[in-house]
Amino acid sequence: MTTSGPMDRIPDAAWRTSTYSGSNGGECVQVADRVPGVVPVRDSKDPAGPVLAFGHGAFAAFVGALRRAELPAS
Repeated sequence: MTTSGPMDRIPDAAWRTSTYSGSNGGECVQVADRVPGVVPVRDSKDPAGPVLAFGHGAFAAFVGALRRAELPAS
């Protein structure tokens, strides 16, 4: 996982709200599609803020852990 700057460093990103985001409106994670080599993730409440860029394998492992409910709730 690497940390990058604001969204403008991912110029043509097509951001969408993750299907794993909460439905209460305050816990929205967005991911960007079609960015070569990484899966960018950001907080929808701060779209100009920092972006986390996961490798495809790391992101797949993270989503798998979510599906298996292996991550503790906060």
